Amino acid sequence: MLDQEARVWSRLLAWDYSSSSEMILRYVDAKILPGYAAIEDKRIRGYSFFVYEQSKGVIGDLFVAPPNTNGGGHQLEDSLLLHVIETLQQSPGIHRIEAQLLIHNSDTVARPFLDGGFRRFPRLFMLLPVRGEDAPPIPPISLPAALELRKWTEQDFQAAAGIITAAYRGHVDAEINDQYRSHSGSLRFLNNIVRFPGCGIFDPDSSFVAVHRLTRAVVGLILCSRVRSDVGHVTQVCVVPEYRGKQVGAALMIAAVNALKRHNFAALSLTVTEANTRAVDLYKQLGFSIKRVFDAFVWEG
Repeated sequence: MLDQEARVWSRLLAWDYSSSSEMILRYVDAKILPGYAAIEDKRIRGYSFFVYEQSKGVIGDLFVAPPNTNGGGHQLEDSLLLHVIETLQQSPGIHRIEAQLLIHNSDTVARPFLDGGFRRFPRLFMLLPVRGEDAPPIPPISLPAALELRKWTEQDFQAAAGIITAAYRGHVDAEINDQYRSHSGSLRFLNNIVRFPGCGIFDPDSSFVAVHRLTRAVVGLILCSRVRSDVGHVTQVCVVPEYRGKQVGAALMIAAVNALKRHNFAALSLTVTEANTRAVDLYKQLGFSIKRVFDAFVWEG
């Protein structure tokens, strides 16, 4: 089943799912990954799993192997989700549930979430060719004279957590991911994307911070991972409010693209909330195109 899902991730997202599959199998073998499997004719047809994070539950995956022989459309997906949602909502101490299911088009698995009282946030998966005939020209960007870019280092964790918390205060993405709302939550988020392979393998060569030349304060950052040997993925890009509108985000994106070019990457992908129109417009100006629309769901009890 994981092999089938890996092929879907590769086809839809140009994403090598093998590192995520290995992590899932380790948790399954250790019997510490809660979830459900759909069985049809004594064969596993699909599964969904979730994790507990203190008072929050996170639905990590949902996959049903094609073709759907039961003639029920998305019946297996709905059934799996209903069990997962019911389990999480009835789990003692769970007051929030989050889910982002990238390989499912917007609306296709929405009904169990909406029936369960979740809010829905449409999100975009966007892709930029960085070399070859399809790669768009890189526009010139002038960074403010007071700032400079340098590569990410391990010493940037604390400063980066502060940047994320400040950048997402009152932002729609803080509604989708509550880790952005606190310094400690932002540190957990950074630890997950830098030290674990859930969003690809962290790539320090294409990850940068924007620094004030005099104070050495970090005012923006971009973090990228390798999701395939020749495809990068932006796991985080943000700028503190006082430097928005000064092309800092664009400069960070271009630095990452140029780094990926030097290492012969073919493409760079990212996800962005549809309601974040300023970011969507920037990515389109840089040459990103929308490849699919999926949903994020949030429940608060």
